[in-house]
Amino acid sequence: MKKAVLKILRSLLFLGLALLLLYFAFRGIDVRILWEDFIHARYGWILLSILFATLAFISRAYRWNLLIEPLGYKPSLKDIFLSLMTGYLANYAFPRIGEITRCGVLAKTAKIPADKLLGTVIIERLIDMMMVFILLFVLLIGRFDFFGNFMQQNILAPVWNKFSEFSEKSVVFWIILSAVILILALLIFLILRARPDSNPFILRMRKIIKGMISGLKTIFRMKRSWEFILHSILIWSAYWLMTWVAVFLMPATENLKLIDGLFILVIGSFGFIAPVQGGIGAFHWIVSVGLTLYGISRADGLAFATILHGSQTLWTIFLGSLSMLLLFLRRKKLSANY
Repeated sequence: MKKAVLKILRSLLFLGLALLLLYFAFRGIDVRILWEDFIHARYGWILLSILFATLAFISRAYRWNLLIEPLGYKPSLKDIFLSLMTGYLANYAFPRIGEITRCGVLAKTAKIPADKLLGTVIIERLIDMMMVFILLFVLLIGRFDFFGNFMQQNILAPVWNKFSEFSEKSVVFWIILSAVILILALLIFLILRARPDSNPFILRMRKIIKGMISGLKTIFRMKRSWEFILHSILIWSAYWLMTWVAVFLMPATENLKLIDGLFILVIGSFGFIAPVQGGIGAFHWIVSVGLTLYGISRADGLAFATILHGSQTLWTIFLGSLSMLLLFLRRKKLSANY
């Protein structure tokens, strides 16, 4: 009961933060301009944007399967896709819990240890982070004179300023950080060396750590590494096209080029880093500010960000809910047969 209350409170806290970010994003915006943009938007382009998003989801499921195969398991692509979308749905309840959720769902569905699956998800996240920085590098090389100033003022400078706050206490900070890392390393070592008759909690932790290590090793045992690379490129290419085709929604954004769609994708990705459900608020603010570089008003930029984010959110929630329903019906059918 206590844990359930804490989860609800944590979810409400993140939701409150999302609403606060939305308030700052919409503050001072002429609502009449927003309403006109919403009414006259060409929503047919959103259908194409959703199509590219769905392609990215399917490719992501296939890529995850490539990481799972070296573990000695062969779940169906359908099971992986349903687990993936259920995880995305969970992210709208509790930020960052989707990765654990999809591992737990697939573990029950395909009888794969969840700790091993978690290791593969960690690899996925590292690769995705690498892809974002590769796209950022391409963006800066392609139009550094145009985008460099925005990245410097709105992303890099604030991060650096926060980090610089530790400058006077940098020695203490690094000593504490090193001590924490050493303590964690020592704990992991002791847990892995624990005897079979040790405390059940220690044995459970040892199993989880070994499972994660086994999952992390899959990238070195992967036989179809080229497929993994190609799907990583396909996923982010689909995200890029998903973002770019949406610019034809409105007259204010319809002249943006393909490279501009990459800019929106990259800065939007930074918006999703914020600890809120689905990047709500953070995505709206950073994209609307970014579009002012093109002379697009904050109101028009906010309308664009709201339609793009809202449509993708609704589609993800729909697929996630449908996936959860299909998994529930399958389990109910299996239990009825026994």
